[in-house]
Amino acid sequence: MMKRPPSVNPYFEALYSAWGPQRWWPADSPFEIILGAFLTQNTAWTNVERAMANLHQAGCLSADGIRRTPLEELERLVRPAGYFRQKAARLKTFIAYLDTRYKGSLPRMFAQPTQQLRTELLELNGVGPETADSILLYAGQHEVFVVDTYTRRIFERHALIEPTATYEDIRLKVESDLRESASAPQADSPATPDRQLPNHAIAKLPDSSFEPGPGPAIEAPELTIPPIHAPSKMSKAKRSPLAQRFNEFHGLIVQVGKHHCLKQAPHCDGCPLALFLPAEGPRTLPQRPQKERKGEAEGRAKIKPARR
Repeated sequence: MMKRPPSVNPYFEALYSAWGPQRWWPADSPFEIILGAFLTQNTAWTNVERAMANLHQAGCLSADGIRRTPLEELERLVRPAGYFRQKAARLKTFIAYLDTRYKGSLPRMFAQPTQQLRTELLELNGVGPETADSILLYAGQHEVFVVDTYTRRIFERHALIEPTATYEDIRLKVESDLRESASAPQADSPATPDRQLPNHAIAKLPDSSFEPGPGPAIEAPELTIPPIHAPSKMSKAKRSPLAQRFNEFHGLIVQVGKHHCLKQAPHCDGCPLALFLPAEGPRTLPQRPQKERKGEAEGRAKIKPARR
């Protein structure tokens, strides 16, 4: 086996070379991404899609739609995503923050320096690092890497991090490593057409449990090349080469987590990262307490919505 590299750059290069651009996040507007970032907390993406369909039908896929919808009605609309009272309240809290701090303007909000805006988002009720960074990277095109359960699982099995590594430890490592190669091409841009991938790379899986969207998912059967999203307005949005690199690496990691680095046991055959495994094979994951994944509930409410 090849010696494990100290940087995550070879991991990104191996995945991107094998599977190509992932076209994340699949949405038509920044606010749709923000909605998805809140709704995907502790649920499967198919449930988020049902909630998003309700919001679309009710004309609520916008800040104004959430703003004018009474809280009780919003709870009903997002109910398929689970924890519907909490999530409806969190969406109202975000709108109150947006209105109070930025007069309801997402462009004005996203024009703020990354660290300042990240700090503000983390102060909101129910916004943990993963939600904040998803909003920053995918909706605002900020240069921030999103760490999720798949990232930790893969990095631990490859001995890239210690089991004691925090979210910030992992995020800063990836950001530091990928800054070394920030000249990656922009996927789906006119200057860089999509790579020609085999037809099965964009085919639907026969297993209906497969969930192609962001967020937690039921793990799907192993594929040579996992399906990728069709281009969307947000996947084609203008962003810096570094933000594009963070975007692609996170999407590729999700594919590895869904198809190869499964929770109970890894399926390393066919995985582009298999050559980087330690000589003794994948490292055994430590047992963690049930409540360790608390990131999405650690915010403190600074602005609370009025119950309408």
